[in-house]
Amino acid sequence: MASLKSRLDHSITPIALRSYLAEFISTFLFVFASVGAAMSSRKMMADAALPDPSSLAVTAMANAFALSAAVYIAANVSGGHVNPAVTFGMAVGGHITIPMAMFYWMAQMLASVMACLLLKTTTVGQQIPVHAIPSEMTGFGAAVLEGVMTFGLVYTVYASADPRRGAMGANMGPLAIGFIAGANVLASGPFTGGSMNPACSFGASLIGGSFKNQAVYWVGPLIGAAVAGIVYDNVVFPFQSPDSLRGVSDDGVGV
Repeated sequence: MASLKSRLDHSITPIALRSYLAEFISTFLFVFASVGAAMSSRKMMADAALPDPSSLAVTAMANAFALSAAVYIAANVSGGHVNPAVTFGMAVGGHITIPMAMFYWMAQMLASVMACLLLKTTTVGQQIPVHAIPSEMTGFGAAVLEGVMTFGLVYTVYASADPRRGAMGANMGPLAIGFIAGANVLASGPFTGGSMNPACSFGASLIGGSFKNQAVYWVGPLIGAAVAGIVYDNVVFPFQSPDSLRGVSDDGVGV
């Protein structure tokens, strides 16, 4: 009981509240840019007889640039999750408490809804693009695709936040995270929309007025994120405490 109370107290400290605000701002900016890019691309291609592949490239670039910036500006405050799946993956790995993760989720979801609402009200006559899957795909297949992509995203987040990378991880991390997100959008845009982000999908669905296949964008990413956290921390790159490093020289040779 005391442990639960301490965790709850920890989740409402001034530092924690700043973290929630940082997540709100970063998620808002990311969703605004990524959804806005999809809307702009669709508007410019509306008169084309056939779908233009360049619209996918535009959306992927917007996701990469916006996510890199969003992670960078919040990294020193909240960790720059910008995504409920990333937060879930970090919670599974024990890097954030469950109460704090829940507040992160609320901030991220609210930010996504507000960004989509702003786009809806300011772009008169434009519909918010909702993540969807084509008729030939199954919900299971789409969830697997989203899960694999989110695995890659969260695995990259773990790698960039690894203190063993030092300054290189801190400097290059946001860029690497943006790159993997952009690449995943290019790989899956015609199939699932390349969400990897339940908050983004939820906000667009709420304001866009369609929750069809919404489970795909929650189940897949959350499972993929959890597996990424477990694999990185416990299988591929298990963290070694200073005590476990005793008897090993700087060049990795036992002494």
